[in-house]
Amino acid sequence: MKYRIITYGCQMNKSDSERIAAILENRGYRLTSKINEADLVVVNMCSVRQSAVDRVYGLIPKFKKLQEKNPSLKTVLAGCILKKDRKKFREEFDSIWEIKNYLDASPKYQTNFRAFIPVSNGCNNFCTYCVVPFTRGPLVCRDHQEILKEVKNLAQKRFKEIWLLGQNVNDYTSPTNSTVNFSRLLRMVNNIPGSFWIRFTSPNPKNFSGELIETMAESEKVAKCLNLPVQSGDNKILKKMRRSYTVEEYKNLVKKIRQKIPEINLSTDVIVGFPSETKKQFQNTVKLFKEIKFNMAYIAKYSPRPGTAAFQMEDDVPLKEKKRREKILREIIKKNIVDESLTHLNLQ
Repeated sequence: MKYRIITYGCQMNKSDSERIAAILENRGYRLTSKINEADLVVVNMCSVRQSAVDRVYGLIPKFKKLQEKNPSLKTVLAGCILKKDRKKFREEFDSIWEIKNYLDASPKYQTNFRAFIPVSNGCNNFCTYCVVPFTRGPLVCRDHQEILKEVKNLAQKRFKEIWLLGQNVNDYTSPTNSTVNFSRLLRMVNNIPGSFWIRFTSPNPKNFSGELIETMAESEKVAKCLNLPVQSGDNKILKKMRRSYTVEEYKNLVKKIRQKIPEINLSTDVIVGFPSETKKQFQNTVKLFKEIKFNMAYIAKYSPRPGTAAFQMEDDVPLKEKKRREKILREIIKKNIVDESLTHLNLQ
């Protein structure tokens, strides 16, 4: 019996797919790179954006053609699935797997270079645009001893890059020892013998502590790269997004990080065209991008997601305008990259 997994979404979804693969192989399935040879196809989906959901719907006609040739082919849907989508997908897939059914499984890593390790699952923040609390549920943290055991095993196998994952990693507290927060966990991982880099995603600026900054600066295995999602450069929009910080607080946090870690490579996430975002409010995001000089940015055009608070707001920024705003921010990032390259050339 052969299986194929199709994965959409973030690193958390990729980690989930590695755990699903281990479950299947323990049941006697073997991986195939050719979907037409598969007896079981698992689609690990993401509901964060409508475009990602549309990709899954786009696969259904292909699956039906494959089942005409191979009537025994089974299709399974897993991952972040909204209730609204779940009802529709039940008619198209043979089975839907709940996230909780594979979270604790051992992973089958796709390479011997990079490994993703969830430290927590779910989120309690309820940002108005985000479906994660509805698809993955409330925050649940893993035992730090379990995480350390997994890292030690990877270090012994000479993995070179270890990612610690969570919807908001700096909310982490070990369920068996409340003194082990994310900063302390990071130090524990850093102290594990071996030659490897540590990366993590994603933190929330609202509770990115001075202790965590110190830990990043002092831990030689922690890569000096940080994705710090800002989402908007306008305070009124941040409030509507239910992001619990202001632009001024974000800039002050970046200042502290760069003071302690001058070589930090800083990236961010931002949403353009959030409901009621005016051109003037968008210009505040432009101003922030120019001031912070991010090395990279993941720019999303807002799309309404059922179940979220923002879904009740009018999606009043036209798609054409969202694309225009996205292009402006991308051009700023490109300029930052060019400017940094020229600076390095001048230093040489």
